[in-house]
Amino acid sequence: MHAVIKSVEYHLPESVLTNAQLTELNAKWTAAEIEAKTGIVERHVSATGELASDLAVTAIRKTFDGGICRPHDVDFLLFCTQSPDYLLPTTACLVQERLGLPKHCAALDFNLGCSGFVYGLGLAKGLIETGQSRCLLLVTADTYTKYIHAEDLNVRTLFGDAAAATLIIADDGISDDLGPSIGPFVYGTDGRGARNLIVHNSGLRPAVCADEGEMSDSDRPCHFRLFMDGPEIFRFTIEAVPPMVIELLDRSNLALADVQLFVFHQANKFMLDHLRTKMKIPREKFYIAMRHCGNTVSASIPIALKHAWQEGRLQPGDRVVLVGFGVGYSWAAALVRWAI
Repeated sequence: MHAVIKSVEYHLPESVLTNAQLTELNAKWTAAEIEAKTGIVERHVSATGELASDLAVTAIRKTFDGGICRPHDVDFLLFCTQSPDYLLPTTACLVQERLGLPKHCAALDFNLGCSGFVYGLGLAKGLIETGQSRCLLLVTADTYTKYIHAEDLNVRTLFGDAAAATLIIADDGISDDLGPSIGPFVYGTDGRGARNLIVHNSGLRPAVCADEGEMSDSDRPCHFRLFMDGPEIFRFTIEAVPPMVIELLDRSNLALADVQLFVFHQANKFMLDHLRTKMKIPREKFYIAMRHCGNTVSASIPIALKHAWQEGRLQPGDRVVLVGFGVGYSWAAALVRWAI
């Protein structure tokens, strides 16, 4: 029995924030300069009262509308988010009820950011290939824009809100001779980087602001808003990602030339260009899809996969390397044999 990706759908909020609108709020950069640095021209922003569960429900309904499965087929719902509706109850439970998924369906949240989709694939593979599930929805949804201060142009240019729903099923018809459809995996964690991408005062541990007396109120990280140390995040990524990809290829007994497409977390164009150059990945094998949605955190990889498939960049049997990295610090990579 093999776990196989059978469908990827996503949903973006209706409201759009363009580079031109950002420059009206802050003339620090021009719209062209924002695009050149980030690779983004617009990002979607959730409305007041529009939460991760709302985006997720719409993305999942697209899966059902496609006819590949129905609500009563789903026996496991994995929901990855760092912007849950509540600390409790679990957002996955709310989604189960709204969609009318069966009561025998398991539903749980897990809290990861930009590596969340790859971790979710690992969890899904384990659940399916041990017989605990046969029809699993991996949902990645976040509304990071609700954490961003209006004047923080550095992060406001990057992040957009989104949800993606990936259907993963048990396929008994795949020969073991072909190897797994999902996997192997490589994971990594370094909690020393936690302070470099964080929302202070978002849980039960209060932020400590004693050493921040020189900071303005809008910059002070003890407020309930996203804080990101961009240079440190960049340094971590450049150091951690290339050896992880090399290790994944070694575990897979593959060379870089054996992979048809590389899909990384869509952080920003500047970072992705550096990673591609450092790893000597040909431009035609390196997929970027963030121009009209921005950095959508855990949903960025499935959104890119959907676009790549629609553009004919993915064919059945293609080998795809997926790479997530970011908040935590947390990173993960997986090899997938495309089956759609």
